[in-house]
Amino acid sequence: MSESVYKVIELVGTSPTSWEDAAKNAVETASKSLKDLRVAEVTTMDMKVEGGKVTAFRARVNLSFKYAT
Repeated sequence: MSESVYKVIELVGTSPTSWEDAAKNAVETASKSLKDLRVAEVTTMDMKVEGGKVTAFRARVNLSFKYAT
């Protein structure tokens, strides 16, 4: 069995519509420059509030990818 090493980074995605879209935006944006993405874990969800109204959903995502050796 070959051994692999993975790196984990933390990202924050945003969306005006939902936490799901915020997490998806983080992963899809990262995929433009990172290869071999493996697992995305949403660790925190929050909202930006302005004037008593929710203006953005934010999702903090831990994303792992295979580390080139």
